[in-house]
Amino acid sequence: MSPVLRVVLIVGSLLALWVVINRVRKKKIRIADSVYWVVCAVLMILFAVFPGIAFFFAGLLGFLSPSNFVFCMIIVLMLVKLFNMACDISKLTDKVEQLAQELALHEKENEDKGM
Repeated sequence: MSPVLRVVLIVGSLLALWVVINRVRKKKIRIADSVYWVVCAVLMILFAVFPGIAFFFAGLLGFLSPSNFVFCMIIVLMLVKLFNMACDISKLTDKVEQLAQELALHEKENEDKGM
């Protein structure tokens, strides 16, 4: 893994940690949601500081270069997060629809009582 990539991983991970910590302090993100980002940043720092880990897994999984493994891992982690967010959005959409239907029923009942 090139020294430039290692530096980029460290700087990017530290920047991500700083952003997440600031968002938690300002209460703009829940702590449960921030855990994912902290774990990802720590993984990237580990790969940058100890490139032997990336070399091991790259060889084990058949990647030609450890940097390809790191990039692939980042993509996979983002896809997992995207899927989880899509599931959360789907649940919230169902809840909003249910609440709108209940509100419409209550308004209809109130109109009927008023007549």
